[in-house]
Amino acid sequence: MATNVLMPALSPTMEQGKLSKWVKKVGDQVKSGDILAEIETDKATMEVEAVDEGTLGAILVEEGTDNVAVNTPIGVIVAEGEAADAAPAAQAGGSPKADEAPKADGASGAGATPDGAKPGAPDLQGKPKAPGQPGPGPTTDAADHALAGGAPQAQAPEVPAGTKMVTMTVREALRDAMAEEMRREPKVFVMGEEVAEYQGAYKVTQGLLQEFGAKRVIDTPITEHGFAGICVGASMAGLKPIVEFMTFNFAMQAIDHIINSAAKTLYMSGGQMGSPIVFRGPNGAAARVGAQHSQDYTAWYSSVPGLKVVAPYSAADAKGLLKSAIRDPNPVVFLENEILYGQSFEVPELDDFTVPIGVAKVARPGKDVTIVSWSIGMTYALKAAEELAKEGIDAEVIDLRTIRPMDIATVVASVKKTNRCVTVEEGWAQSGVGAEIMARLMELAFDDLDAPVVRVTGKDVPMPYAANLEKLALPHVGDVIEAVKAVTYR
Repeated sequence: MATNVLMPALSPTMEQGKLSKWVKKVGDQVKSGDILAEIETDKATMEVEAVDEGTLGAILVEEGTDNVAVNTPIGVIVAEGEAADAAPAAQAGGSPKADEAPKADGASGAGATPDGAKPGAPDLQGKPKAPGQPGPGPTTDAADHALAGGAPQAQAPEVPAGTKMVTMTVREALRDAMAEEMRREPKVFVMGEEVAEYQGAYKVTQGLLQEFGAKRVIDTPITEHGFAGICVGASMAGLKPIVEFMTFNFAMQAIDHIINSAAKTLYMSGGQMGSPIVFRGPNGAAARVGAQHSQDYTAWYSSVPGLKVVAPYSAADAKGLLKSAIRDPNPVVFLENEILYGQSFEVPELDDFTVPIGVAKVARPGKDVTIVSWSIGMTYALKAAEELAKEGIDAEVIDLRTIRPMDIATVVASVKKTNRCVTVEEGWAQSGVGAEIMARLMELAFDDLDAPVVRVTGKDVPMPYAANLEKLALPHVGDVIEAVKAVTYR
């Protein structure tokens, strides 16, 4: 597929520059990393590198041209046998409009990032754009739309009417997602402890070694710092790694690579180097595994610009979101839950089922109160809603699915209808995701609230090992019911 070469940014504040020299000429063969041209501003000079292999099929902006806007197509790289006019459509001499922003490489519809032309979205070369880098227009993700006072953006149905559904566990859905993406894209590989010969500590990678071999399903020593760093480097070189942590508690050993390298390099390189990588594994409490294996890191990662953070509940969302995460040009922290692995849900039987990152789902419509949750918190929320219905309280349950970027517009729209909100999470209350939702609602829906927002969270203690204390440390359905009755004054 032909791709446009875009005018890059030397810094997050750069808006235009001079194309001083073409190093390659039309007809030259290029490979990833080859120097194509030189650009300059009044502050610095930088080389433009190719991100794809092929032939320089056309030069759209001649050398010596000044005041070339960032993201303007300056050339075209074509694959063997293609013509230069096969490149993606773009506005010559200017940046693409926000509503014409391209989707992630190889993604379509639901599989692409839902943000439009926003920080972290891919440019026409399939590269991600640096957060803070001047873009082609205003940011347009759901959260920004809500902050601007807008309504939730219309979404196409994720599952076409009449689609056949099959029942599978979350574990099987995750495995199928990885297998499908590995068949689709040879650059995808899996690395982690016991992912190959043992078929995964939780059997999520079962069968992948047999199908794809030891070069793409790679066992590692117990060294999260080591294999996470290898995978971050591989992603910067053009591969698409999936890093499996046996638990996200162990990812603490790799936190420097996740935050300082994967999350920040795109911004620090002015959009020239990205990290298309997925960090996945179980997060939060399991069953009697103690304080050092039970922490919920959702709020930690969701506070970091440069990361996308996903926390699915159902098997369908786990599959669709993991496929979208693998295709995303940005680093994605994919938080699973050990207790959910064995639970079964209906999953659409489609050749390529994806779920968009950054879009919440109304899991249960209602009119009296909004309950917002994600991941295993949805079990408490949905069961509480069933019990509340018996008492005449009609609860609307929203599954956030993605924590960053957060689809606050959907939450706000629900609260404008119900006038009450309860958040549910297993993580700690202080600086939690529920606290962020409360703050956003104070900013965006304060006048619509008829009661204070209430959080249902884990207790403010390290997770006990004793079963009776562990049960007391986690939220339960009764807590959600009590919170809902408090905000509805029942």
